[in-house]
Amino acid sequence: MTVILNDDQSIRGKSSGAGEILSIRGGRPLSGRVDVKGAKNLVTKAMVAALLGETPSILRSVPDISDVAVVRSLLEVHGVHVVDGEDEGTLHLDPSAVESAHFEEIDAHAGASRIPILFCGHLLHRLGQAFIPDLGGCRIGDRPIDFHLDALRKFGAVVEKLPSGIRLSAPQRLRGANIHLPYPSVGATEQVLLTAVRAAGITELRNAAIEPEIMDLIAVLQKMGALISYEPNRVILIEGVDKLKGYDHKAIFDRNEAASWASAALATDGEIFVGGALQPEMLTFLNVVRKVGGDFDIREDGILFRRGGELRGTTVETDVHPGFMTDWQQPLIVALTQATGTSIVHETVYENRFGFTDALVKMGANITVHHNGLQDGPRRVPRRNLEQAAVITGPTPLRGADITVPDLRGGYSHVIAALTAEGESTVRNVGIISRGYEKFFDKLDVLGADFDVLG
Repeated sequence: MTVILNDDQSIRGKSSGAGEILSIRGGRPLSGRVDVKGAKNLVTKAMVAALLGETPSILRSVPDISDVAVVRSLLEVHGVHVVDGEDEGTLHLDPSAVESAHFEEIDAHAGASRIPILFCGHLLHRLGQAFIPDLGGCRIGDRPIDFHLDALRKFGAVVEKLPSGIRLSAPQRLRGANIHLPYPSVGATEQVLLTAVRAAGITELRNAAIEPEIMDLIAVLQKMGALISYEPNRVILIEGVDKLKGYDHKAIFDRNEAASWASAALATDGEIFVGGALQPEMLTFLNVVRKVGGDFDIREDGILFRRGGELRGTTVETDVHPGFMTDWQQPLIVALTQATGTSIVHETVYENRFGFTDALVKMGANITVHHNGLQDGPRRVPRRNLEQAAVITGPTPLRGADITVPDLRGGYSHVIAALTAEGESTVRNVGIISRGYEKFFDKLDVLGADFDVLG
C-alpha cells in the first residue's frame, strides 16, 4: 500500500480574519486586553502526534487559525476522525480508522504547509511506505528538508528522490539511531521525536532544539506512553515502545503572538495586556523589552506591556532557544523605528528575513539592511554565513502607504507599522495573517484600531 502525503469575510465588520485588504488609519495607541491560546508551533505537531496513538486524544487551547485547519484536513483525509469539543478551542482526535490518502487529496489540503513531512515517521511505522509530492521551493520556501530526510535514513528508511516527489519506504521496522544535528533545527527535532518513539531500541539525539514548544511536545508524547529524557548540552534520549495511547493535553501558550502584541504596545505607545502569557517562556524577550525602554507587569493571568518612557536603541541577535527568537525580531523592528538612537538586529537563524523592512522604509523608517551581516563588534552569537543585519536609526515618524504583506510575521509587522503611522494605509494580502493569529481583526478592534476591511 502506498501512502501519499503531501472567517467568513464581512465588508461591514472586522471580525472575519479572512479579508485580503485593510484600510488603516494610524497614529492611535493600541490599548486593551487580548488573550492568546496554544502555540501554533506546538498545536499542529500535537495534532500529528495523535496519529501515533491507538486511542483517541484531546487537545485543548487550540487556536482558530488556518494552519490548524490545514492540519485538520490532512488528518481527516488520512482517516482521523476530528471533532470540536464542547469547550472552545478543544479538539477530539480519533486515529482508529487511519488509512492511506490519495495524492490529489493531500495536494489539495496541504497547500504551503510543511506538515506532511512530519507524517512520515508514523506512516512508515504503520504502513511501511510513504510518498511526499512536490516538496520544492514553492512548498517549503527556503527551509531545507535535508535534516528530516537524513534523520529518517538513520532510522533505516530508504529515501528515493523522484521527479514527482520523494518516496520513502521501511523494508524492516525502523530502529533507534544516534543522530547529531548539524544545527538545532526545530523541525528536525520534531521529526526525530515523532519517529523515534515507535522505533525499536534507543535513539540518542544530539544538538537538539530545546524550545518550550519542543518540551511541550515531549510532554504530549510522554502522556502517550513514550520514554523520553533529556540531558545537558542539547541531548535527548528516546527509548522506543511498541504501542502508544491517546493524550489529554492543554497546549503551551503562543510566545510569538504574545511578543507581537507586546511590540505593538511599544510601537504605538499604547498599553496591551496579553492574557495567557507566562514569564518563564518570555524571559529573553522581556529582557529586550526592558533594554529598549519598555515596561511590563507580570500578573497571574498574563503580562501587561507599555512604554516605560522614551524608547532607546539596542542590539539584538536572534538565536535558537534560549536566545531571542527569529519570529520576534520582525514586530520588534517596528517598535525600534520609534526608538532614539541606533538599533542593530543580527539575524542568525534564517536568511532573507529582512525583506519586510522595504515597506517600513517606504513608510519613512531609516533602516539599512546589510546582506552579508556586520563584521565588527563583540558578539554573543557566532557569525553564520547566512547572517544578515538591519541597522535602524530613529526615531522616525511613519506615514501611511500602500503595502503588501509578504508572509505571516512580516505581515503582522506591516499592520502594526500602519497603525503606528500617521495618515491612512492600504495593507494588502492580510489574509495570510490568519495562519498564526486567531481572531486578528477582532483583537485589533478591541484594542481601538481604526480600520476597515475592504475585501
